[in-house]
Amino acid sequence: MANTKTAKLVWEGNGLAFTVTGGSGYTIRFDNPSGPTGASPMEIVAMASGGCTASDVIDILRKKKQDVTGFEVNVLGARAAEHPMVFTEIDLEFVVRGRNIDPKAVERSIELSLSKYCSVNKMLEKAAKINSRYRIIEEAQPQPVAA
Repeated sequence: MANTKTAKLVWEGNGLAFTVTGGSGYTIRFDNPSGPTGASPMEIVAMASGGCTASDVIDILRKKKQDVTGFEVNVLGARAAEHPMVFTEIDLEFVVRGRNIDPKAVERSIELSLSKYCSVNKMLEKAAKINSRYRIIEEAQPQPVAA
């Protein structure tokens, strides 16, 4: 298989906690239900949804020469009431802070991410409706420093 990703999960011997190591060597911890010592697998899916599109959008905004000073994506995933309790809807709120941010640049960046680049959300949209919205928070222009 070309372009594969791997992960190894090792049960910690108690409850539903696992140490997960990706092919990159990066390690995280799953626990179900989630708590202070680990995220649930579905929380990780929500994080992946936000992380994938966040990377795309900030990269595209930089290429569009937008003066972004802060950026975040808030993810809310609604799950089915019955097992297997898949996500049925995912809301992505993009919050862009900066100076003179062009709303059309933000809209286009989100559109490109969700329609073309973000593999996680392209996969998830087969099961869940993905909604997006954005807010732009205008930052004050830096004041010249008196000499």
